[in-house]
Amino acid sequence: MKINNSAIIIVLYILFLMLPIYWLLIMSLKTNQEILSTFNLWPENLTFNNYKVIFTDPSWYGGYINSIIYVVMNTIISLSVAIPAAYAFSRYTFLGDKHLFFWLLTNRMAPPAVFALPFFQLYSSVGLFDTHIAVALAHTLFNVPLAVWILEGFMRGVPREIDETAYLDGYSFFAFFKKIFLPLIAPGIGVAAFFCFMFSWVELLLSRTLTSVDAKSIAATMTRTASASGLDWGVLAAAGMLTIIPGALVIYFVRNYIAKGFAMGRV
Repeated sequence: MKINNSAIIIVLYILFLMLPIYWLLIMSLKTNQEILSTFNLWPENLTFNNYKVIFTDPSWYGGYINSIIYVVMNTIISLSVAIPAAYAFSRYTFLGDKHLFFWLLTNRMAPPAVFALPFFQLYSSVGLFDTHIAVALAHTLFNVPLAVWILEGFMRGVPREIDETAYLDGYSFFAFFKKIFLPLIAPGIGVAAFFCFMFSWVELLLSRTLTSVDAKSIAATMTRTASASGLDWGVLAAAGMLTIIPGALVIYFVRNYIAKGFAMGRV
């Protein structure tokens, strides 16, 4: 049987991508002594103590809870702002619209390090430091422009005649937007929500700078974990494996929207 060279390349590429995840998995099932002393493809002494630490230590599982809270808050806020803004850009022409649209994208292009100090000083002054809403609002600076850019492409693909027909049929603007327009751009909303969620979930600098105890994210917890004996590599590996799960679940539930987004919108 003839083997397709393209298939071999794809399989090798997938194996290459999966190797770090596999290695993280076996590290999470080893003791620190085995991680630092031996090299093997499977744990000699299989242990789940690293995961037990994650689920029993409040400083660990609390990090996951905090991350999920501000990620969900950020996604909701970003979409609530981006949807009407994208509609305005796609349907109306106003003074400076193209310049404003470009300015939004420049905010997304800037590195988070540029805004870390201003956000820290601002939130410390108004009493929002170490709160979930602080991180959620900081992430909107990057997620709103991206969501507007994605959604504007989807909305521009919806004919304006649909708006006019709905108004002639007696729909109010809000009824038209809710019952007709939003279902038409549902793939775009799914794609925008996915990217907002993933950026906020994996972003480290702002979430670490703007939190300390009460709202500390799992990423910040992982980077601040050390003891007198050094880093606990097994627990860090277990935490890393668990951080993959939310992103994988989001990809699973919005996979159809993402596929449509690549075909229809600005993805």
